[in-house]
Amino acid sequence: MGKTGLTALVVGTGFGCRIHVPALRAAGIDVVGLVGRTVERLERKAASLGIPAVFTDLDEAITATGATVVTVATTPSTHAAIALKAIARGCHVLCEKPFAFDAAEGETLLKSAEQAGIVHMVSHEFRWLPERALFGRAISDGMIGDPRFLVLDQFIPFCADPEARLPKWWFDLDAGGGWLGAGGSHLIDQVRAWLGDFHSLSANLMVVSDRDGVAEDSYSMRFLMKNGVEGSMQQTAGAWGPSANLCRCAGSKGTVWIEGGKVLVADKGGTRELPMPDDLQLPPPPPAADANSSARMSHFEIGPFTRLCEAMAFRITASQLPSAVAAPTFADGLATMKVMDAMRASAAAGGALQVI
Repeated sequence: MGKTGLTALVVGTGFGCRIHVPALRAAGIDVVGLVGRTVERLERKAASLGIPAVFTDLDEAITATGATVVTVATTPSTHAAIALKAIARGCHVLCEKPFAFDAAEGETLLKSAEQAGIVHMVSHEFRWLPERALFGRAISDGMIGDPRFLVLDQFIPFCADPEARLPKWWFDLDAGGGWLGAGGSHLIDQVRAWLGDFHSLSANLMVVSDRDGVAEDSYSMRFLMKNGVEGSMQQTAGAWGPSANLCRCAGSKGTVWIEGGKVLVADKGGTRELPMPDDLQLPPPPPAADANSSARMSHFEIGPFTRLCEAMAFRITASQLPSAVAAPTFADGLATMKVMDAMRASAAAGGALQVI
């Protein structure tokens, strides 16, 4: 039994096994079962991870194990049905992003979770990346005065090679795929964590890599926040070459940005690097995997995901100190879905302005 006394079922044998299982365990939550569709794959994965039981039916799994936590790591189009089944059984739920297929499903999930009185969270674990958390703290602490302008641009090579081994749902619109959901949902949530809610936007979705007839691997958006901050966000996962990032917010009295994992502020007094506070540090990462391994990003993901699981355990048990980072709930997941729906509507209308 883990140190929290909580027991969990993980639904999904891909990301669920690679990230959810080790992060739950690191947070003191015991993984008592693995749920999926194919018995042979389930048994193989469970044996490699030391998970004692496998199931192809979530109801049966909850009954057999008595688990009170369910984590959902399946394709987006299946999230709602699985989460609703767990909620109906009184389980606390941690659901992968994108939180739902669309905002209408998200509304149903949030309402059901609130009525059931369960703890509900969405896997926007990158809120806990130290540089992002410190960037947000610099803004909230007034280091740049009133924030006025934000830019987030990213070039990522994940999808550049059409032969790369990637989750099939990333390119399948019917499964809720597309890079907007796979990667953009994280950044939308991050902007909300820093600056509050979106007011309006104009967006486009596109395919940059050498593929045809698939969901987008890139997007661009110009936006206005409810607090008056204007900004732009562009991201492509289809760019050959090393990753490149721009994250910078200009305010009335200064500018804050992330550069090489460091957070810097410039104002009348000059430019300085902000020290990383102890409360934003991550647990030590596991050894980095081979660049061609399906676990190649685990060193980047498990630390933040462990903090996410710790925050969930705190909300359930109140047995430890609260997180230094605000934990993302189904309400945050729904807000992100509304932005994504508006982006898709804008793109379909040639970039027309959408008010959220």
